[in-house]
Amino acid sequence: MGEVNHEKQGLHKALKPIHLWAIAVGMVISGQYFGWNYGFEQGGTLGLMAAAIFITIFYTAFIFSYSELSTSIPHAGGPSAYARRAMGPYAGFMTGISVLIEFVFAPPAIAVATGAYINFLIPAINPVYATVAVFVFFILINMIGVKGAALIELVATIIALIGLAIYFAAGSTHVQLDYIFNENALPNGWTGMWMAIPFAIWFYLAVEGGAMAAEEVQNPKKDIPKGFIAGILTLAICTIGTLFITAGLGGGVGQPADNPLPQALASVYGEGHFLPKLVAVIGLAGLIASLHGIIIGYSRQTFALSRAGYLPKFLSRLSKRQIPTWGLLLPGGIGVIAAANATFANQLIILAVFGAAMMYCLSLVSLFILRKKEPNLHRPFKVSYPLVPGVAIVLGVISLFCVIYYSVFNQSLPLFGVNVPLLGVLLFIYGAATVYYIAVGRHKLLPIEEEFGVFDELEADEEQHDEMIKRDAKIGM
Repeated sequence: MGEVNHEKQGLHKALKPIHLWAIAVGMVISGQYFGWNYGFEQGGTLGLMAAAIFITIFYTAFIFSYSELSTSIPHAGGPSAYARRAMGPYAGFMTGISVLIEFVFAPPAIAVATGAYINFLIPAINPVYATVAVFVFFILINMIGVKGAALIELVATIIALIGLAIYFAAGSTHVQLDYIFNENALPNGWTGMWMAIPFAIWFYLAVEGGAMAAEEVQNPKKDIPKGFIAGILTLAICTIGTLFITAGLGGGVGQPADNPLPQALASVYGEGHFLPKLVAVIGLAGLIASLHGIIIGYSRQTFALSRAGYLPKFLSRLSKRQIPTWGLLLPGGIGVIAAANATFANQLIILAVFGAAMMYCLSLVSLFILRKKEPNLHRPFKVSYPLVPGVAIVLGVISLFCVIYYSVFNQSLPLFGVNVPLLGVLLFIYGAATVYYIAVGRHKLLPIEEEFGVFDELEADEEQHDEMIKRDAKIGM
């Protein structure tokens, strides 16, 4: 019992608001450097800006709602654990599959952009070769094991923010409003705003990674609002600056680039100028940091689902270095194939965004159910209920609809020379997962009492600890 307490105290005393800020911003910052600009084709400059405002409001409401779940149920499975506790094992499995879709398809999208940035810096290097090489390299790095990940993430976040500051300073004096406000500002009318929603999500995709560390915060009630408000404000300011300046430099005209920021600067300074190359180098550092972080994320999610019994046991076997080797290699292999065969990151972004949007909605439904089902569940951090999660779930459902209707139904993934509809890809993934669950997975699940027993014990310990503090305070008086 004492050993459990020791581990628990270490978790609660690890993070301060600055750490939450670094995690939340660091996991997302690469999204400022590419991906979102594909929304110019659907929404135009004004439509994408409106979509970005809509998504900023959604993420602000969602991240606080998600923090309640992550502090109430500190489980390695994250969203799949919340859904299982609220809605049962099948819902937990489907939520976990949604997380894997997000985390398996986001890395190849980032890798494609990384290859494009490398090609911008060194044109002699084929961007496809660079994409595959970078992806494989970081899979191998994760197999060896990398220490000091938190410090690396903090440093990379600061470097990436410095890169954005340089971009803002260099680009702001060359902004032309005619590029923003013209006859093509809304090529599809205000419908274009909804069409651009999937790409606006990319500005904030994976910010939930910060909430998943919320159980390690020193003072959840005070520190979570500080850390996440600072994180969302930072990302919102970056989003507005990046979108406005890129659009004002003509970034919304013509074919979208996989390296939009350097290309936008090159349009006014020339490709040989040091400023576009400097932003490309710094952007490359941010992309690599996010790629590395999300590779860690998918390997851990695969490990957690396997350990719970949802996926085959070999995926949770650890190497001598305590690395889930197959949980790293199998999803990574899928990602490498997708990255090597995708002409642009566009389709991969849509798949990742769909997985994220589905997970967001299922997590919010879990919050509402748990509030009714387990009103006495210990919640170190409570969101303003039902207003904030209510806003989040309404905007989340609208976002999911937009992703499906305007993107999934209309896009295909080029694999080995064949265009596979994204709807077919998703139906295959969820269908195969369901068949596996019915045939195998449901028979191998850990009992829910065993899966959550440790955390219920920690919850009881915390309540006992709080009572001791109150009693000692009364004695001192």
